Amino acid sequence: VQLQASGGGLVQTGGSLRLSCTAPERTFGRTFGIYSVGWFRQAPGKEREFVGVNSYRSGSTWFADSVKGRFTISRDNIRNLVDLEMSNLKPEDTALYYCAASPHYSYSDLTSRIKYDYWGQGTLVTVSS
Repeated sequence: VQLQASGGGLVQTGGSLRLSCTAPERTFGRTFGIYSVGWFRQAPGKEREFVGVNSYRSGSTWFADSVKGRFTISRDNIRNLVDLEMSNLKPEDTALYYCAASPHYSYSDLTSRIKYDYWGQGTLVTVSS
């Protein structure tokens, strides 16, 4: 585990949560700013899927259609921190959420989990109906 994800929990439908991803100094030093940071999720019995990403090169953020308009990503390179703000949560958002860091910066690369070199341990989000 090279990243630390936190902030998961139980929330009702329509609620909000903020997940945080921190990159340890011992792993990234001052190079965190040249990594794109993405979020993926995996529901029970399903494949891990792309949720959203912040591209280090352009600063652009891209999201899966299923979360577009409800999730946002913010980034603080000084603190080696990336947050995933989730609002209007739905039961289908229930999953284990992972953050990951990639040296790539294009959308086509960043939606693929194989393009990520570093991963966090996952944090569980449960949305009750």
